[in-house]
Amino acid sequence: MKLTPWHEVVQLRSDLKTGELSLSLFAADLYDVMMDKARQVYQDPSQFFSLTYPTFNLRELAKDVVLRLAGKNDKAIRQLELTYGGGKTHTLITLYHLTNNPRSLPTDLPAVQEFMQHIGQMPPQARVAVLAFDKLDAEKGMQVRGPDGETRWLKHPWSVLAFQLAGREGLRILNARDEELERESAPAEPLLVDLLSVPIREGLAPLILIDEVLMYAREKVGLDALWRSKLTNFFQYLTQAATKVSTCAIVASLLATDPMKSDTLGKEITQEISAILRREKEESVQPVLKEDVAEVLRRRFFEPESIRDRNMFRKHVTSVVQGIAELDEQTKKDMKGAESHFLESYPFHPDLTAVLYSKWTQLESFQRTRGILRTFALALRDAEKWDRSPLVATNVFLGEPGKNALSESARELTNVAEMEEYEGKRQSWASILEGELAKARAIQAEVRALRYREIEQAVFATFLHSQPVGQKAQTRELLVLLGSSRPDKIELEKALRQWTEVSWFLDEGAFQDAETGQIQYKGLPGYWRLGSRPNLKQMHHDACTRVLPGVVEDKLIEAIRKCSSLTAGASGSGVRVHPLPENPSYVEDEGDFHYVILGPKGASRPGSPSSEARRFLTEKSGPDAPRVYRNAVVLAVPSVEGLEAARNAIRNHEGWLQVESQLKGQDIDNNRRQLLELEKKDTQARAAELVKQAYTIVVTISDKNDVHAFKVVLRDNTPLFNVIKADVQSRILEGAVTAEALLPGGPYNLWHEGETEYRVNDMEKAFAQFYRLPKMLNRKAIVETLLNGCRNGLFVLRSTRADHSFKTFWYDAPDLASIKDLNLVVVLSEEAELTSIPSRLLSPGALPELWHGPQLSLQDVYSYFSGSTRVRGEYEGESNAIPRAAREVVNEAIRAAVKEKRLWFLSGRASLLAEDVPVDLLTDEATLQAPPPPLSAKDVIPDNLPEAWKGRRETTAQEIAEALSVKIGKTLPWLIVRDALTAAFNARFVERAGGGWPCDYAGAGMVRVYQRSEQASQGPKPPAAGSTPVAAVYESKPPISIVPGVLVAEATLSVGEIQDLNDQVAALMKASVDVFGSEPRFSLRIEVRPKTQPTKEQIAKFNQLLEEVSAALKLQ
Repeated sequence: MKLTPWHEVVQLRSDLKTGELSLSLFAADLYDVMMDKARQVYQDPSQFFSLTYPTFNLRELAKDVVLRLAGKNDKAIRQLELTYGGGKTHTLITLYHLTNNPRSLPTDLPAVQEFMQHIGQMPPQARVAVLAFDKLDAEKGMQVRGPDGETRWLKHPWSVLAFQLAGREGLRILNARDEELERESAPAEPLLVDLLSVPIREGLAPLILIDEVLMYAREKVGLDALWRSKLTNFFQYLTQAATKVSTCAIVASLLATDPMKSDTLGKEITQEISAILRREKEESVQPVLKEDVAEVLRRRFFEPESIRDRNMFRKHVTSVVQGIAELDEQTKKDMKGAESHFLESYPFHPDLTAVLYSKWTQLESFQRTRGILRTFALALRDAEKWDRSPLVATNVFLGEPGKNALSESARELTNVAEMEEYEGKRQSWASILEGELAKARAIQAEVRALRYREIEQAVFATFLHSQPVGQKAQTRELLVLLGSSRPDKIELEKALRQWTEVSWFLDEGAFQDAETGQIQYKGLPGYWRLGSRPNLKQMHHDACTRVLPGVVEDKLIEAIRKCSSLTAGASGSGVRVHPLPENPSYVEDEGDFHYVILGPKGASRPGSPSSEARRFLTEKSGPDAPRVYRNAVVLAVPSVEGLEAARNAIRNHEGWLQVESQLKGQDIDNNRRQLLELEKKDTQARAAELVKQAYTIVVTISDKNDVHAFKVVLRDNTPLFNVIKADVQSRILEGAVTAEALLPGGPYNLWHEGETEYRVNDMEKAFAQFYRLPKMLNRKAIVETLLNGCRNGLFVLRSTRADHSFKTFWYDAPDLASIKDLNLVVVLSEEAELTSIPSRLLSPGALPELWHGPQLSLQDVYSYFSGSTRVRGEYEGESNAIPRAAREVVNEAIRAAVKEKRLWFLSGRASLLAEDVPVDLLTDEATLQAPPPPLSAKDVIPDNLPEAWKGRRETTAQEIAEALSVKIGKTLPWLIVRDALTAAFNARFVERAGGGWPCDYAGAGMVRVYQRSEQASQGPKPPAAGSTPVAAVYESKPPISIVPGVLVAEATLSVGEIQDLNDQVAALMKASVDVFGSEPRFSLRIEVRPKTQPTKEQIAKFNQLLEEVSAALKLQ
């Protein structure tokens, strides 16, 4: 909502806009009115009453005085209290005009009509005598005019009074010899009664108007102490005489305009005279009350037409109150009352007039000065040109936007405040305000949401509330004063908080918790007060100017060393960390990744690395020794701006330490002590944080071989090194690269055209040397990648021995620790020749596309390693070469695989497993198979192998071996038969008689095997239920149903398969019913083969677990 400026609603009087705003324009002078030489605004009743607001108290006073003059009451003596802005003299002039010539009053004016209506009659004609003591010279006296128009200079106040009331006759009445001469002593009551009776004889009522008594009394008594009693006697006699003359009235104002007169003696004189006036039991009068102030100012400053209709103000007031309600809960609760309150004061903010009335009237120089109207006039006239605020509040006292000097009206107020003494000193409020307003302007420049200079207003409002010394503003009072422009609450409170942080004169006690006494810097303070004593912040500011630059630099280096976040996480990644090296030689040039933290000399800007940073990247030990492995160095350096911020933070902390030293030994209050400790702690933490935040520039070699400086964004508590790693501009590769990426055609382009081999050591350091490659944190990861690539068969690693012979690795790799000693070279598979083949590679499934069935001929093996074989790669269209190997190398691998029981060798009648293969058997026709499965001990007993026993009780091991080979159709390796016989012997299925055991195949004919006697008597038995014939093991025949008409599925399941079975039970049940018409029955068998004889307790413990499934399940 757009707010309408106050000066677009009400119009300033034209004379206020264009006239010279001299002090005299606003200084009502009773003496000049009496002498008929005052300004027309006071001399002419029409002009005077057009600017006069008849407050209730003023109308009441006028009524009492007029009725006294008419002899209708006994209120003879009235004393005026302090009033706002010179109102006491204005009141006296009002009484003068009402009674001096009542028949010529401008009765058409509203103000005169209000007086007449309130009084209830036309004022009687009075003879007005004016005792304007501020014009009565202590030595020469003053000039006055008598009833007949004669003027005369008189020295004493009673003479001045007498001449005005009765002319020459009055002087004679008071003179002891009836002469027209002045007397030196105060005239007694009877003489004064006679004097006051003179106007009555002429049909006039005597009215005595007394103003500025102290101005004369203090000066006169200062010259001659005897005058103290003369004056008190005079007022005593005068008041007594006035009460005895029924139509006489005295209205007096005692205080002096000049605050210098209100010293101790002046105050004593005032009290004595005031006591005399009060003896007549008439209460003092305060013509202008707080609620009258706004109307007084309205009538004085604005065109009558623009303020006549109050209803015109309502819509503007409503908007203002809504804005204040957004800041103040109390206003929100009583919006109607607030609107009425603001409507009565519009366009003035009621709280502004209230603070001036309730607080500033306590300032002696303020309550006596007639310049307050001029102050407002200056403020309104100047502010009308630029102010956009909806109300007249502290905004009008601010200077013109863009100018730093105090406004003329603000300086008027600071002059008043500076007149007050506190602890024997006067405060320089002008300089204090200028400094605080400058800080407010700086804050407003950062907070664009505040468009009505709210923080400057807050400063000035706090200044107003801080008078007299010791006064303060509650936070609510401040917010209500600022709320008329409807500022954003969050932004306003944030900005006010900023002011508390930078102010030099805000009272520190405002930050103390009322209950705990602890200093709290959260939220807004409880109250606002500008003190005359510099707070700790100003002491700190001065202390900071004394901190030597060398101290700041030393502390900066120390803080950088202590900043753990700069190096955290780097060492654990295999990185070599260098905090603050003195020169490039401290950073080795060997290919390892180096993370370097440079000090202040390395400070850089994005795109503009410092010369110091360049040196560390390009030099090893000096300009003549260039760095080779530049791509393995990353520098973390501070930004120029961040470094300066860190220096300032350290200077701030050192400043607080100096303040602490400065206050050591002094008796400081608890507030300051707590604030000092809090500031020390906060600035120390702030300095550490800004040191951390300063390091946002990374300098390294770019992919274009340039020294590149770029900025990174710090995130929360993430270590700097992790932030640098995550930034793509760093080009850091943390994990290992794939082995394929290191081969020709990979993304790193390591190989030159035509190259078939590459030294591992060179490849390891290539990433540290060549700028086009990413930076590897741990170069060992490159070696590990190469080893893994070799283990996966992507290429061959070749090692050169000291005798210049070679050793190759394929699908195998050396130990990482021995890499340096092997002088390894990466050789592409298509160009490599193997010096050995790991025997495990010949097993089925170990090498791609080597086996195409259950057996493999040696001819196929020789062909596979001929150097021309290519196998299908991981991706479509891709193929990998198989390195070549000499026949002898292949044969050696075959013999090792057979010897190690990896392969079953068959050549003619030769069948070898776990035996040495004679060289002459290694022919192209020989074949390899996977080792046959072991035989059961029962496979050799007569019931299962009658071919070997031929109905006899005795046979040989050789016959059993031949019978078994015939049964399966292949010559079994002797190892398989021998193990089956050994198992049968151990199980006492058969017995051995003769021949050594175990033996080789050549001795098998000498080993006799016997049936046991009980087996021989029983004769042949059918195979035991569930047993599998030997041939079935090798022929893999399908299972046979044990019970006719019952289908059985039987298998040994892993734990995972059992879990899968559980998931399929429901589906199996349904399928069995749907397909076979009956539900399946599940049987479970659990076998455990203990390594040692189990105890009963162990079996019972296991059975407890089984019982949770079924009570029928038990290990037996």
